[in-house]
Amino acid sequence: MKPTILVSGGYGQLGFELSRLAEGMPQFSFVFTDRDTLDITSPEEMQKAFDLHKPAYFINCAAYTAVDKAETEREVAARINAEAVGIIADCCEKAGTQLIHISTDYVFNGKGTSPYQPDAPADPINYYGETKWQGEVAAREKCRNSIIIRTSWVYSEHGNNFVKTMLRLMAQRPELSVVEDQVGCPTYARDLAAAILHIVNVLHTGEKATQPGTYHYSNSGVISWYDFAVAIRDIAALPCEVKAIPSSAYPTPAARPSYSVMDISKIQQVYGVQDVPWRGSLAECMERLKNAAS
Repeated sequence: MKPTILVSGGYGQLGFELSRLAEGMPQFSFVFTDRDTLDITSPEEMQKAFDLHKPAYFINCAAYTAVDKAETEREVAARINAEAVGIIADCCEKAGTQLIHISTDYVFNGKGTSPYQPDAPADPINYYGETKWQGEVAAREKCRNSIIIRTSWVYSEHGNNFVKTMLRLMAQRPELSVVEDQVGCPTYARDLAAAILHIVNVLHTGEKATQPGTYHYSNSGVISWYDFAVAIRDIAALPCEVKAIPSSAYPTPAARPSYSVMDISKIQQVYGVQDVPWRGSLAECMERLKNAAS
């Protein structure tokens, strides 16, 4: 029997990339679910899924990610990002399933000046970040072997994200204004998916024993949203002028951390995950987008 990997949020950006990479991992049986096929907020539904599939691994990609809407849709955000994680973790603990839970740089307040270590104190400045932190706490408390991976600025060819939004707007407008005083690390969802599946395979082969805890993963390099937009424009060779503005000129319902750089050395040292520079991954994603459109 092949070990089963059960994936929630299977049709979001990360889940989509996991499904594409799964084709090259025939040693596993993958089950991808979404909100229509698995209600992660229901203990009964979750138990049925575990009884049916008997997963060796559970990758929780499901999340409420509408950062601004979370300020008003608090109950929904908390149910998906916090309560459901506790339900998943409880099922994993009872079944002996390895949980890999995806979290975010938004658990930090963004006032740092050097890359955040995985054990840095959490201090979210918006409700989305608060619910994601609560989800982390639930995962740790209810499943002793939880692996929590925080990531940042995720984009891909699939779904809605900064890269696709910039390409669309740059094709429509002669100029755009983008904030320059928020810095962080972009993450190509395909690279994050590859890192997760690398960890799963390392555990499966027995190359490494599970080392539970909190890890950070992003592409390497530190840039601002303005820098990101300029790179997108330059790779696409679009004539749009990109202007740098402060965050104060672009107010949003939810506060954003000004510094979201995370130290990714732990996941490299413990599980041998490779360092992938952001610019090359951005070019790869945009090439895939271009090919898909032609």
